[in-house]
Amino acid sequence: MHEHRTGLGGISVLKARGTVDAANAGRFAEALADHLLHAGQAGEHALLDLSEVYLACADAVRSLERATGLLARSGRALPVVQPRPHVREALARAGVPGIRLHASLPAALDALAALPG
Repeated sequence: MHEHRTGLGGISVLKARGTVDAANAGRFAEALADHLLHAGQAGEHALLDLSEVYLACADAVRSLERATGLLARSGRALPVVQPRPHVREALARAGVPGIRLHASLPAALDALAALPG
């Protein structure tokens, strides 16, 4: 999903659904890396919506960490929207530095709008 918000600019949202497990974690990481690359090239803010993800195993968390590593190294983070409680807990426990968890899309957009520059 791509949209434009006044005062914020372009927004690109990648929505994941279902389960992310050992069988598809590689595809998840590739899709997220492509999403981040294309959003960066287009000058858009990238977001990841996990509101419809039911399972995020250790492979999924590692995939997310690999895909957001460059962001973390540059002091930035990917807004991750509304993970289900058990997914949120797994991500928080893992301490992935390249993500910031938000309870809703409006909360993530508000956080982006509050960033300097």
